[in-house]
Amino acid sequence: MRHDEMIGKVQALAQLPDRGSAERAAHAVVTTLSERLPSGLARHVAAQLPPDMADAMRRAADAGAMPDAQGSGAQQSREQESRAQESRARGSGARAAEGSGTAGERFGLTAFAGRIAVRAGTDEDTALRDAAAVMEVLDAALAPELTERMAGALPADIRELLPLERASEADH
Repeated sequence: MRHDEMIGKVQALAQLPDRGSAERAAHAVVTTLSERLPSGLARHVAAQLPPDMADAMRRAADAGAMPDAQGSGAQQSREQESRAQESRARGSGARAAEGSGTAGERFGLTAFAGRIAVRAGTDEDTALRDAAAVMEVLDAALAPELTERMAGALPADIRELLPLERASEADH
């Protein structure tokens, strides 16, 4: 899907007044989504997006993959091991399937909406409406298997922003 087509669909679905608002919403959502997804998966998603959106997603994924300068190596290792144990406990091999990279930041719907609102210059209710529109457009733009992997990497509250069929498929 081309960039102009994606932005037009976001504008229509979110009922935004102009393309500039749709651009801000789309970039805010893909950037925040990239922070939440494992970096390898975020890069796979970015590879299927138009260049402008892909760049925003890759920058956020790359920033998330960089070691925290304030955290000790031992602390980072413990956190990575903890995430790996949680992943195994869920019976999910999704992390390993995403290739090299780090796990996404752990935050729920409230923080997701807050980050989008700040980036897009809106309130949180508008951010959620915009996020649902962008997620619907991403669902249509991405390969179905990739959207399913993305849904599987999101917590249930954020996954609810995906189109109904996709959100319920990820619960099984």
